[in-house]
Amino acid sequence: MDDAKIYNVCLQRVRHQILSARQRSCSGRHILESYCTGDAEEIIDLLEIYDIEDRSPEALNARLDDLAYTVSLLVKEKISFEYDEKGHLGLYLVVREKDEVLQTSCNILAASAA
Repeated sequence: MDDAKIYNVCLQRVRHQILSARQRSCSGRHILESYCTGDAEEIIDLLEIYDIEDRSPEALNARLDDLAYTVSLLVKEKISFEYDEKGHLGLYLVVREKDEVLQTSCNILAASAA
């Protein structure tokens, strides 16, 4: 994990957004951040992915998958980059309803909020 790069993703901000998303709902896909663009060059600039050699959509999506995996490991939650129906990139929290560990976390959060 020494060579992990999180580019311009702030882990503290993502953790706060995850907590807020979990307080609203315990299953499904929740948008944490929207970058309001689908343009590869804008995404590269917004996330500061300047070391990407091939700036094709495929290479960018592969880098975003790697970034989501790294962030997922660091925040201990399933995170993904996906495009919405308008083609804008977003950072999502993915909560699986059948995942007992995640469901237990949701129950604890719900109990502490009450």
